[in-house]
Amino acid sequence: MKKSNYITREGWDRLDQELKYLWKEERPRITRSVSEAAAQGDRSENAEYIYGKRRLREIDRRVRFLVKRVEDLNIVYYDPRQEGKVFFGAWVTLVNEQDREVTYRLVGPDEWDVKKGEISIDSPMARALLGKAVDDEVMVKTPDGDKYFDIVKIWYK
Repeated sequence: MKKSNYITREGWDRLDQELKYLWKEERPRITRSVSEAAAQGDRSENAEYIYGKRRLREIDRRVRFLVKRVEDLNIVYYDPRQEGKVFFGAWVTLVNEQDREVTYRLVGPDEWDVKKGEISIDSPMARALLGKAVDDEVMVKTPDGDKYFDIVKIWYK
């Protein structure tokens, strides 16, 4: 399944910050350490040289990915017309069948973090929530079977 090209402003800023850090700080630092290691002689047995070259490849791969991905992303801003319904960027508080409350924010696939309560707009939960309002019941298909939730609160920061 293709990833959505949506992202919050905060998510885009984090990706942009990571790209700048890798390109302007991390890569030059690793390049210097590789040069210093290479100057020590035999490169085939020089762990610092081998590790540094490997790390440079990892950085270059991530930089290429970030450059391409940042160009493709669309930043979604809050619109007052969204109030009362679940759309991209919304915080949603749900109550499950066991009366446990959970809160999620619907964000782009490049920025989700379950520990922060952020779920990808492409996830089954987010797809089930889109367009719903407070007091709506939502059914989500999971590997463990269908789960039901009631929406108790929707807000946008």
